[in-house]
Amino acid sequence: MTREEAMSLLHEYTQSESLRKHAYAVEAAMRAYARKLGGDEERWGLTGLLHDFDYERWPDPPEHTRQGAPILRERGLPEEVVRAILSHAEWNELPRETPMEKALFAVDELAGFVTAVAYVRPSKKLADVDVAAVKKKLKDKAFARAVRREDIIDGAAALGVPLEEHIATVIAAMQGVSDQLGL
Repeated sequence: MTREEAMSLLHEYTQSESLRKHAYAVEAAMRAYARKLGGDEERWGLTGLLHDFDYERWPDPPEHTRQGAPILRERGLPEEVVRAILSHAEWNELPRETPMEKALFAVDELAGFVTAVAYVRPSKKLADVDVAAVKKKLKDKAFARAVRREDIIDGAAALGVPLEEHIATVIAAMQGVSDQLGL
């Protein structure tokens, strides 16, 4: 599947602009980790782009990811991509074994959290978000309360990357697509 085909699939199933932007952010972070860990950048990027493509139609566990997986297979995505997408959802109880699976889990919540941090900056720009700002907001349990901090911390640990480095990688990746994210 090409990126254009993946974008078409994402837009077919996802109307929410904020959810589309989340997909673009996760795609950028996955591409950054593919470069960092020696993965296939296109494949990792598609995994990030499509990880929540079915969320609007099936937002509730366990339907989210389980309804989307057959659609992804039908569209010809490799099983390693489908498995990574399934493994990012806790309810599927799939152990994250490959670097791509670990990276998707690690960047998903963090990308949303970095976006939330950018929204509360006076400029509302990713250029004004740094590791210290993200770490400070992580300690504030009232901020972006739906974000599971333990997933961010556990994700970095699973990748074998210090938390600060993980946050920096995701921020830099998102800054690279800040125009697409509107930030």
